[in-house]
Amino acid sequence: MDRRNFLRAVALTGAAFTTMKEADAMSVLSQSFTGAQAPGYDLVAVMGGEPEAMFRKAIAEMGGMKNFISKGDKVCVKPNIGWDQPVEMAANTNPKLVAEIIKQCFDAGASEVTVFDHTCDDWRKTYSNSGIEEAAKKAGAKVVPAHQESYYKTVSIPKGKSLKTAKIHQAIVDSDKWINVPILKNHGGAQLTISMKNYMGIVWDRRFFHANDLQQCIADVCTYAKRPVLNVVDAYRLMKTSGPRGKSPSDVVLSKGLFMSQDIVAVDTAAANFFNQAREMPLEKVTHIAKAQELGLGTMDLESLNIRRLRI
Repeated sequence: MDRRNFLRAVALTGAAFTTMKEADAMSVLSQSFTGAQAPGYDLVAVMGGEPEAMFRKAIAEMGGMKNFISKGDKVCVKPNIGWDQPVEMAANTNPKLVAEIIKQCFDAGASEVTVFDHTCDDWRKTYSNSGIEEAAKKAGAKVVPAHQESYYKTVSIPKGKSLKTAKIHQAIVDSDKWINVPILKNHGGAQLTISMKNYMGIVWDRRFFHANDLQQCIADVCTYAKRPVLNVVDAYRLMKTSGPRGKSPSDVVLSKGLFMSQDIVAVDTAAANFFNQAREMPLEKVTHIAKAQELGLGTMDLESLNIRRLRI
């Protein structure tokens, strides 16, 4: 099975929180996941497990967290915590995934781990009701607010076409490394929220993005010099409609997927193809992905990459 068909390996239904029948899933997946592959993967995709288990599989295939985090590093883990919604609504990154990433950062020798997001709903309620604040603190991270302009520092975006400067949260600016942990979901303006769209939670003035070619600004901000050492896309639950906040459980499917890469264009391309199994969303409509490729941030040509595909 080729890589495009692999991304169809878990077929998503239109009903809330449903997956393929076990026999059907095993039949399809057995075609894709046989045979040993060489190390040095550009992208790892894992299907069928709990969020923390899928991350453990993926990071092991990438050589372990010590390939990305060094002893003494100050690390920022940036999930999507934008909305005052419970985990079942898939509006925010899964807290179990966030906790596992934090734990592995410390195991790799990180001196501190900070977690934040510039939320859309009230930050106190969002941090709490998403489950991320509690999970992150239990894992040993510092959870910091992002609701005041004083928390941000102006940086240059020299390669940007529409965006030339931006105010970036100090937690990113001051970090040695940062890890981008979006959730895959529908978005009314950007069409999809994935790794690149998750950057809008590190900036102060999101209104500028919406007023000055949203899709181009999303691509532009990703050229900021301090790029994530990993992009980890949470596709455990997938909000197929009514994004980015969601309205009811019928907006969500249980998809049990995870994508990981240092190439932000490739990982978003793979995740967008996966989303298409829940709801049609042509890549041509998610134009910030192609715009980021034009800016040299990665490739949309998945056939050119060494991809590791696993199931649990």
